[in-house]
Amino acid sequence: MLTTLIEGLGFAEGLRWHNQRLWYADFLTRQVQSIGLNGDIRREAFVPGQPSGLGFMPDGTPLVVSMLDKKLLRYEPEQLHIVADLSPFSRHACNDMLIDPEGNAYIGTFSYDIWYDTHPSPSASSDLLHVSPDGNVSIVASGLKMPNGIVRLPHSNTLVVAETGACRLLAFDIHRDGSLSPARVFADLVDIHPDGLCVNANGDIWVAGLYACEFLRVSHTGDIIERLPTPGRWAVACVLGGSDGKRLFCATTVVSRANDMRQGRCTSAIEFVDVATGKP
Repeated sequence: MLTTLIEGLGFAEGLRWHNQRLWYADFLTRQVQSIGLNGDIRREAFVPGQPSGLGFMPDGTPLVVSMLDKKLLRYEPEQLHIVADLSPFSRHACNDMLIDPEGNAYIGTFSYDIWYDTHPSPSASSDLLHVSPDGNVSIVASGLKMPNGIVRLPHSNTLVVAETGACRLLAFDIHRDGSLSPARVFADLVDIHPDGLCVNANGDIWVAGLYACEFLRVSHTGDIIERLPTPGRWAVACVLGGSDGKRLFCATTVVSRANDMRQGRCTSAIEFVDVATGKP
């Protein structure tokens, strides 16, 4: 059963555990915040272009995806600096992000305009981007139906990406230069639209099942082996953290009508539950 950590947020996304603090992006209030083990909340950055994906470089420097102006930003106290301009590579907003141990950033892009396109085409597709540690941008996977949450499996060169529009997880082999192999299906989720992801030490992937209102644990064989229901609340993002790495933090959002998010009328919370297997 999930316990509420914090509520009254706009739309919480991009959960990350770093230096004993839980970081998250609230793209409706345009803030990146963090919360400590003692419950203290700290505003880390204000991102005018709406923050989404978060990550940390190998030296601990925070990076954030600015959704609407399609930029990857580096955060320093009270300042944001452009790492890469993603706009030539993405027609619509940029979204979730993973930074791997080598400092490569993988960033998903929206397949449609989330603010104005209320009936997107089922065939709409977009790309997965790669930003090298020196800021060069390239497309590493094309024609995906909204690439979203991203994880790298422990002790592996396998990248797993939530393909929200196709209700599945895709796996890619990572090449030495950061490019990817052709996609293969890691898990077919049938009618569950995956959003944010995190991975545990066993290689199981926790999946936010967005409209299904539940978090799922998917094994390395692609089978669903655990479910955490969130009745009436979209399951948006998750991360493992806490003092022992075994606390699963979950971002959930109440959306009563389809256009509530566009009108800023949804309400997010971050909840948690302690699990048996922690972060890698």
